[in-house]
This record gives sequence, structure tokens and C-alpha cells, in this order.
Amino acid sequence: MLSHLPRVRPNLHSFDPRPFAARVIIFTALAFLVACGVSVPTTNMGGNSGQQINPSTPIQVALLVPGGSTADEATLIATSLEKAARMAIDDLNGVEVNLRVYNTARDPALASQLAATAVAEGAQIILGPLDAASANEVGLTAANANVNVLAFSNNTAIAGGNVFVLGNTFGNISDRLVNYASRQGITRFMIVHQDDLAGAVGRDSISNSIRAAGGTVSGVETYPFNQTGIFARASAIAAAIKESGAQAIFVTDNVVGGLPILATSLADQGISPSDTPLIGITRWDAAPQVSALPAMQGGIFAMSDAGRETAFRERYIMTNGTAPHPLASIAYDGVAAIGALGATGNRDALTAASLTRASGFAGATGIFRLRTDGSNQRALAVARIINNQITIVEPAPLSFGRGGS
Repeated sequence: MLSHLPRVRPNLHSFDPRPFAARVIIFTALAFLVACGVSVPTTNMGGNSGQQINPSTPIQVALLVPGGSTADEATLIATSLEKAARMAIDDLNGVEVNLRVYNTARDPALASQLAATAVAEGAQIILGPLDAASANEVGLTAANANVNVLAFSNNTAIAGGNVFVLGNTFGNISDRLVNYASRQGITRFMIVHQDDLAGAVGRDSISNSIRAAGGTVSGVETYPFNQTGIFARASAIAAAIKESGAQAIFVTDNVVGGLPILATSLADQGISPSDTPLIGITRWDAAPQVSALPAMQGGIFAMSDAGRETAFRERYIMTNGTAPHPLASIAYDGVAAIGALGATGNRDALTAASLTRASGFAGATGIFRLRTDGSNQRALAVARIINNQITIVEPAPLSFGRGGS
């Protein structure tokens, strides 16, 4: 769909999102699938679920990855996830982990069968799988054996009971950005989203974050996910923004999609980025050239701890000879959490009470912690486009419970 966007107008300083879309379109589509898979019910085991361990023996971990099909992208992700998990094992201090890998082929039924096999083979905790529907099936199967699941999904619809999601959720991102904006005196927000499933999920997350922080959603506007649709809706959206008294515009689109076109179209309709900046729940550094657009100046978004992210990437390349897939760090985080809990010597290290400890864990791209509802909180930095450059205006917190966390 992104590849069908024609070249943007000359006033975008000749920036063309298509080359970037060609490089990341597969990952973008996958991210939407992981984030916005069908909402499916999950089991609720209640109480303190999870297996006990023997601190003097290796922890038995099953890693469910999306390999095993003919899809090249799924194979790439599976390989990268496994390599990152093994890197994390090498980093553990005084804790042994026995990792068994199972290829799900991105098939929920197969994932469920493999989860049963993993449990029968002694798995004390399951890491993965990738897709929300598969994770839900694995959670149901593992619940019968009182085994917790750390899924790679960021779809909170399947979180809860014995299923915890490791992916960075829209809600976590919007919470961070609303927190930052409110401390800058911004409390009235217009939400503008593309008319697709990712846009709808993003809209709801943003709205929940704003209201939870005591802010005001001054209006919600939508547009078709194509250039013609953006141009057709720009005038009405701009008018609604002006009429609403919004202090900022929360957007769900991304820089390899319609965001550059939307931002410039709104500026053409008289929306000043200095008076009403954009705030986005996607990573704008995926196409740094966007920072040169006048309409994006002052815009705010969230990202991982850049230093830790770079260090993880460089070490992965040094170890494996290739760059990691963007999802690889999540597998590292899962093993890191398991190892940190195993190092306590506590027999209940893999139970829900231990997994949700308030202090969280040190991950590949920053600290994170799991919540009792199965969702997660990741420490994020806040970035802003200033003078055509992406600038970190508030670093990712190094511990939880402080301002900005």
C-alpha cells in the first residue's frame, strides 16, 4: 500500500518517501500485524501463575520463532530472534539457560502444538511466538501446564493471565508522550489518524493516555491512507484543528507512509508547526530526511535509548556478521529478564509475581518492566525536530518511578 503513494509535491524539499518504503515496507506491514492482529480472548489463570525452578539446574526455555515456512521475511526474523536470544544467554552471569527452538511457520495451530511439545519436553517458560493470534493459542495451551508466556507481540488484546507481551505498545508510547507534553503545558490535543486498523488502534491508545493524564481530546479527524485522500481531507482537518483550540496534533501515521504529505498539507492550510506541533507515536528517525521538512519542525516523538540501541546493534553485527532485524532486541530482553530472575536463586523466579517486579529489567534498548495485566512499560527517550535535526530533549529514564518514566 505504501508503495502506491506517488511522489510528494515539490514543497517537500524533494523528499520522496518511496525509497524508504521499499526498504521497510515488509517490516511496517509486519509491525501492523503484530500490533493490530485480531482481538482474541485469552485465558485468565489468576493468582501467581508460573513454574517453580531448581536454582542449581539450567532454566528450561522454549523459544517459538516464525521460521519453518517459505516466507523469506519470516525466516530472517526467526534467525535474528534466535541469535539475539543466544547473545543474551552469553551475557548471563552465573545462570544457565537451556534454550530449545521451535519454528511455528506463523501458524497459530502449529504454534499451539509446539507449545504442548515444549511443555512435554520440560519447558518452564515460553519465549515467543511473534503473532498475536499464535501467542493467544500458545497461552491457552501453556496455561494448562501452569507455564508463563513472554510473547513478542505488542498487542495488549492477548495480554493477561499467563501471557505477557514484550513488544513496545502504542499505549506505552502515547503515555510517555502525553506525560512529556503535559509538562510543557500542552493539555489539549487533536488526534488525526489514517483510516486503517493501525490508525484506529493508535487513536484509541492516544485518547486513553490523554484522558488518564487529565488532558482533553479536542477532536478526532481521519483520512484515507493515500495521497489523494490526504489532499481531499486536508482543508477540513485544518479547519477542525483551528476551531478546536488544540495545542498539539497527535498523529498515528509514519514517515514512510502518509505523514510527510499530511504534515505539509496541513501547513499549506495554515496550520503552523510552531503554534501547533505534531506529536507522533511512530519512530520518525526511520527516515531522517523528514527532519528537513518545514512542516515537521518542532514535532515530537519517542524512541529507545539510542546509545543502548546502537551498542546492541554493533555487538550483534560483530557476533553474527549481519545486522539484527528490528525485532531482535525483544528476544534478547526476554532472556535477560529470565536470567535476571534466575540469578536471585528464588524458586519462584518464573512466576507472575517475579516477572512483574517493580524495578524491571535491563534490556537491549533500555529498561523495561512487565505489568500485572500482561502489558509492559518501556523507558523511552523523547525526541524533537529542531533546526532540521532530530534532538533528544529528554533521555530515556534509567530507572522507573521518576519523572518522565
